[in-house]
Amino acid sequence: MKLNTIHHIAIIVSDYEKSRDFYVNKLGFSVIRENYRPVRDDWKLDLRINETTELEIFGVKNPPKRVTGPEAAGLRHLAFYAEDLDGMIAELTEMGIEVEPVRVDEFTGKRMTFFADPDGLPLELHE
Repeated sequence: MKLNTIHHIAIIVSDYEKSRDFYVNKLGFSVIRENYRPVRDDWKLDLRINETTELEIFGVKNPPKRVTGPEAAGLRHLAFYAEDLDGMIAELTEMGIEVEPVRVDEFTGKRMTFFADPDGLPLELHE
């Protein structure tokens, strides 16, 4: 078996409209599909990350809170490649999104930083 491409990453959000605005209008992902699912009383939003990868947003009413910070079992964080880290940090800051100080990956020597989505999911920008 050879698994070499991620098709999608799924995230459950607590405030659909707020998260939709964050991922579409602030981070710039384009909408592929957006569907309300009456049987589940939730929204499913598919966003384009690149040619092969999608971000799947599920707007669920009252989901359980994340147990702790990034050290809980499960998804630790979601990292995006940053071709222009400083420029991306400036854009996020202009939008009022708090960004952690830049640090250097001790193994690769690449710079990185973190910020959070509306539910506190850690998102990384990595050179």
